[in-house]
Amino acid sequence: MLTSPGFPKGALRQEPRSLIAGIRTFLAATFVAILMLPMAARAADTPLTLEGGISATLNMPDSTAPVPAVLLLHGFGSSKDEVGGMYARVATALAQKGIASLRIDFAGFGRSDGDTGSTTIEAQLSQAKAAFAVLKGTKGVDPERMGVLGFSLGGGIATLLASGQPMEIKSLVTWSSVGDFQADMQGALGQKAFDRAKEDGVVGLDLGWRTIVLKQSFFDSLGAYKLDDAISTYPGAYLTIVGSKDFSAQYADRFVGLAKNAAKEAMIIPEGDHVFGVLGPDQTMAESVIAKTADWFSSTLGSPPKVQP
Repeated sequence: MLTSPGFPKGALRQEPRSLIAGIRTFLAATFVAILMLPMAARAADTPLTLEGGISATLNMPDSTAPVPAVLLLHGFGSSKDEVGGMYARVATALAQKGIASLRIDFAGFGRSDGDTGSTTIEAQLSQAKAAFAVLKGTKGVDPERMGVLGFSLGGGIATLLASGQPMEIKSLVTWSSVGDFQADMQGALGQKAFDRAKEDGVVGLDLGWRTIVLKQSFFDSLGAYKLDDAISTYPGAYLTIVGSKDFSAQYADRFVGLAKNAAKEAMIIPEGDHVFGVLGPDQTMAESVIAKTADWFSSTLGSPPKVQP
């Protein structure tokens, strides 16, 4: 069995019985987390189907004035509510600060149409661009105050999106983000997966909570983008949040050093893992990540432009 950047390393190398227990813990944590959301916040969620059968959830705060908005991009093998319901929870935290959000399932994942065999970095970036355009054009959203959040592999996609649309995306936040698509996916999936895809053109992976198929085109796409370059050319505000025990911690200081905006920060959580302890009973770490993210977007997306009399 193989690990993925969407979950803690080693979590998928357990014996079958403990693996099943781990999956049940993940599902229970997600279900409980969503149930814990205030009813009003859950009622604000509006399910959408975007072009190409992309499943999405829009959360709009109660406001008569145009509001800032953030696009949420999930990690590899995950889905729009994210592990432990962290994206559903951050959507609520953002709404409480008057910020709208749109979270999507990439094609082949969650409730979206398509199959995982079509997954490439280019394809997910294209889907992110399309979703961003929908969010930016949503009634009640201020198109001048837009942000993006990405988790794990989604952090890499979010970084590419922000770098490619620097005048439109004012603030970027990443959680446990990949820093090198090629190296990090190789470390997560293992060399055997890369070799099998190269030999057969396709490889099947058992992620524990689901099985997926990836084609050689996915592996080829990993070397097409350099995240160092993307960070160094992005002019907006930048926050990266990582756990000190996660592989992503190795990139935090370097990326902050490369970032151009004065509003830049690395939040390194002592003893933090890839998913910020969200699968355990103590939610302190996960809640600190959610709170910091909501505060950051509230600060960096700022107040609406003043209307001249």
